[in-house]
Amino acid sequence: MVTFTRSSLLQLVSRCALVLAGGALLSGCPSLPHKDPPRVYQNEKFQADETFSRLFDAPAASTCEAARRALLSQGYVLAMTKPDALQATKNFQPEGSIHVQISFNVMCLPEGRAGQISTAYVNAIQDRYTVKKSSNSASLGVSALGSVSIPLSSNEESLIKVGSETIPAGPFYDRFFVLMGRYLREQSQIE
Repeated sequence: MVTFTRSSLLQLVSRCALVLAGGALLSGCPSLPHKDPPRVYQNEKFQADETFSRLFDAPAASTCEAARRALLSQGYVLAMTKPDALQATKNFQPEGSIHVQISFNVMCLPEGRAGQISTAYVNAIQDRYTVKKSSNSASLGVSALGSVSIPLSSNEESLIKVGSETIPAGPFYDRFFVLMGRYLREQSQIE
């Protein structure tokens, strides 16, 4: 059995208080210089040759119908459809624990007074997920022993989002617009 005198107990308490106060002060003063997060908006050029849009010689409803058919033909699942807008998604699993989802957003707006020309505004967002495994454990209270932790054999897996970005303007969209144009030509031949 360890016994403390009043003065030794006070010294111990005061030393512990000093250590805790010093730790609190040090945690408030970072030793590394603070680095500002990157400002990605500085890279936005707003150039006319890099757009997420294309002009079509068709009314807005026909243009969005061509976009709908183009996405359906490539395995996308429609999440929302309106005569002048749609959203669609497609899932990929390039590796065992990596999951990727592409979400397409299309908006078709009429141009000019007659409305026989329209612009399709398109953007696609790529979200990346990874599988996170976690095991469950349970606590069992036994009065003689206290609390005992018992690992369970079940594991839970969940997808955790690790990144998201808008796919940049370029060949990806060019291929989509070419396919839309093909469906527009097919529709005009039927009508």
